[in-house]
Amino acid sequence: MKNRILALVGLSLAYGLAVPAQALTEQGAPPAAQSAPPAAHTAVAGPTKVGIIQAQAALLGTKDGQRAVAELNKKLDPTKAALGKKADTIRELTDKLQRGGNAMADAAKAELNRNIADLTKAYNRDMEDAQAEADNENRKMIEELSGKITKVIDNYAVANGYTLILDVSNQNTPVLYAANNTDITADVIALYDKTYPVASAPAAPKPAPATTPVKPATTTPVTPKKQP
Repeated sequence: MKNRILALVGLSLAYGLAVPAQALTEQGAPPAAQSAPPAAHTAVAGPTKVGIIQAQAALLGTKDGQRAVAELNKKLDPTKAALGKKADTIRELTDKLQRGGNAMADAAKAELNRNIADLTKAYNRDMEDAQAEADNENRKMIEELSGKITKVIDNYAVANGYTLILDVSNQNTPVLYAANNTDITADVIALYDKTYPVASAPAAPKPAPATTPVKPATTTPVTPKKQP
């Protein structure tokens, strides 16, 4: 189940959960009995109870999820700030070239073009490294949180007699209609916070935390004009 969640997450969760079957044998039963589940457990007794959940909202709505996102952003802030300064430098040099290029000597203009190109190339490499770091940290955060919320959803489903829970935040989920009283998102958040209490929760994160460094404006070298 955990791998199923991780395969579909990018700070966006999508997964279907079936209620785990009760233990098929009592402790101490002979090995042969344990290897052959009784046929009585192949059918679901009673009416089917289905619930829906906004998995992404549930995960980020928990105090633990808000704490994890805040910590991740705080960890990545220095790198984003450094990249922002480099992008500002590139924009300033580009503006300088565009505003005063005609008045520059050809050699000075060519040198400035080379400087902008070198800085842009270095910036792009740094941005790729930063994005890889952000993706890795995000993956580790989701792995930890998804393992916890999977247990919470399983426990909630068993305790409340659900046979199936669908994540309707996934656009590919084939759910055309669901009554409001089938949505268990708020209940799962409450149960998660009770199961994994956080001493002091940070402010709720923005809907789409900016973990991708801002790209600099595209730079176009200015070609020196020939003097008449």
